[in-house]
Amino acid sequence: MHHAGSGPRTLTVVRQEASLGAARDLEFGLELLAKARTGGIGPTLRLYRPAPTVAFGQRDTRLPGFEAAAQACRDNGFEPLVRRAGGRAAAYHQGTLVVDHIEPDADAIAGSKSRFGYFGELFAETLRRVGVHAGVGEITGEYCPGEYSVHGTAPADGSRVKLVGTAQRVVSGGWLFSSVIVVENSTPIRKVLTDSYAALGLEWDPATAGAVNDLVPGVDVGTVEEALLATYAGHATLRTAAFSSLGA
Repeated sequence: MHHAGSGPRTLTVVRQEASLGAARDLEFGLELLAKARTGGIGPTLRLYRPAPTVAFGQRDTRLPGFEAAAQACRDNGFEPLVRRAGGRAAAYHQGTLVVDHIEPDADAIAGSKSRFGYFGELFAETLRRVGVHAGVGEITGEYCPGEYSVHGTAPADGSRVKLVGTAQRVVSGGWLFSSVIVVENSTPIRKVLTDSYAALGLEWDPATAGAVNDLVPGVDVGTVEEALLATYAGHATLRTAAFSSLGA
């Protein structure tokens, strides 16, 4: 994220082997952000496969159907949570890869808008490495709409599906950019979103929800993780550390 000329950066890559539980996983990202802003950790990439979760935005909680939507999640085996960031409900499970990129940054707020574009391209490049026709931009009718959603185009009919959702938390002295790549098993995600959005009374097109392996059969989370690190290696020097080093 630094300007050219600042030399190669080092990014510590930490693989979290097991979910800490839906709520704890979400909280832990914010704890790492707090550590980064006080100098406790440097630039860090945390990778994990989450427990089945639906993360609602703050605005969703104010809709009359919110309790019914939360119950619909539980009925589908997903835990409903409310995230601090904006946006609408997004669903993820063990067939997805969560990528939390945390950095200390004295000027964190200044770069917040450009970060969405930077990461959108980084994830699109990652998906192209595994054979997806990927692009950045909102697609009509998508869940949790955003102008920097990363989508893939189906070779057969040119239809587009959302594959990566991104959210950012910026504090004085640091930022957390959290992304979810949907890789495998899109059916339960489509189902829980259909039920949740119906309860909330929100319009969307279920055809926009999909997974990488709907477009490129056989791709799994491990393949996408390798592609992601290969892409990141073009932007920074990577080193790995044990998850225990983060003090969860």
